[in-house]
Amino acid sequence: MPVLVAALSACASGPEQIKPAELGVNPSLLGVRTVWTSKVAPVDFPLQVKVNGSTVMLAGADGVVQSLDARTGAQLWRVEVGATISAGVGSDGRFAAVVTRNNELVVLEAGQVLWRARLPAQVFTAPLVAGERVFVLGADRGVAAFDARTGRKLWQQQRPGEALVLRQAGILMPMGNTLVAGLAGHLVDMNPLNGNVVWDAALASPRGTNDIERLVDLVGGVSRQGNEVCARAFQSAVGCVDALRGSVIWKRPAVGTVGLQGDDVHVYGVEGDGTLLAWRRTDGEPVWTSERLRYRTLSTPLVLGRSVVVGDATGLVHFVSRADGTPLTRLSTDGSAITVAPVAAAGTLVVVTRNGGVYGFQPE
Repeated sequence: MPVLVAALSACASGPEQIKPAELGVNPSLLGVRTVWTSKVAPVDFPLQVKVNGSTVMLAGADGVVQSLDARTGAQLWRVEVGATISAGVGSDGRFAAVVTRNNELVVLEAGQVLWRARLPAQVFTAPLVAGERVFVLGADRGVAAFDARTGRKLWQQQRPGEALVLRQAGILMPMGNTLVAGLAGHLVDMNPLNGNVVWDAALASPRGTNDIERLVDLVGGVSRQGNEVCARAFQSAVGCVDALRGSVIWKRPAVGTVGLQGDDVHVYGVEGDGTLLAWRRTDGEPVWTSERLRYRTLSTPLVLGRSVVVGDATGLVHFVSRADGTPLTRLSTDGSAITVAPVAAAGTLVVVTRNGGVYGFQPE
């Protein structure tokens, strides 16, 4: 029998009812231009755009997965998986993987469907493809591994599930020769050969008296520098973990709902009200705060050059200074929300909107 898990949207009604901060005149301190545009079906699932060298892989809710040349926007291949998509895209450059809303893992090779496998629960996190294996993080807190070539299930590890999980991407990433997953409020390091736990680091713990108050989830979008991984627990905390020892370096209260990005000095994040923050990477001390984009419902940030880039609910792309959060420039898309984390590939900033607009931006 399929495992049924109630999912909670991360969209909050509060900030959307408040008038966003006025932006003022575009400072235009950076020269950035649109070099190409493309289109996918509307994106109503937690899409993760996958970068492999100069290519990006993405998908629309209608089940079409495609690979684009990030430099030109040219389509390299396109395939229909035959069902609407709930999670994706994962890829190692050879194999690509998505999960459909009827809980089916679909793996592609060279733009063709290679195999399918039924999963026991919903999936909102893009599969991880690495080492000729496909790893899947389910909404039931289960992690499974499949042979990328044959589809044979290699192992499955299950942790106790909660009544509610977030309907957004969690954490599933390689770390050296191991696998790191976000399970409830914990970062968990696993042996990719058998799923055995190597270490378990808690960034947040359940609190409150009902299921909603006790919801704890780590959200997708992490900042990794060497053996240090920094992540966000939904509306609870941000923190960094030493992935060699499995120990928490620091953590601080925070009320954001989207992931983090960072560099070797700072970790950058967005609070639920649109406040942008930078924390010092070594100890979590706040470095700067910017309220210029409050109540604009911001995406996960991207560190790009001397900028931190975020998209907002009106389809604007904002570039702010990594040094102090001051605005540098902003760009327009199609007017629909940017909820997908922007990515950089081959010198191109790639942005996807909720209406399925895909934009390639490059320096002038």
